[in-house]
Amino acid sequence: MARVKGSTPTRNRRKKVLKLAKGYFGSKHLLYRTANEQVMRSLRYAYIGRKQLKRDMRKLWIARINAAARMNDLSYSKLMHGLKLAEVSINRKMLSEIAIHDPEGFKTICETAKTALSK
Repeated sequence: MARVKGSTPTRNRRKKVLKLAKGYFGSKHLLYRTANEQVMRSLRYAYIGRKQLKRDMRKLWIARINAAARMNDLSYSKLMHGLKLAEVSINRKMLSEIAIHDPEGFKTICETAKTALSK
């Protein structure tokens, strides 16, 4: 039986990696082995970065809500606890948007939390 080298699948696989490595510095976009190493590392960083973005955005929203809540004589934790007691379910992203773009609306949310805390 003849030896099969599998040139077409191998070439396609390598071309796919080199296409992903387009724009990398030095031999990282020319040589398959170094390109493959860099692409694997880059994909790992991209995966981690997607998780970190969610973390960072949540921290930003909490900081914005805390700043707005303190302007209304509440701390972040008391505001969130008051909203939970009042059975108001607004996520942190929307709360931060309301705090930035509609201060009067946020003030009413804070009043709702204060009344729920005082009961």
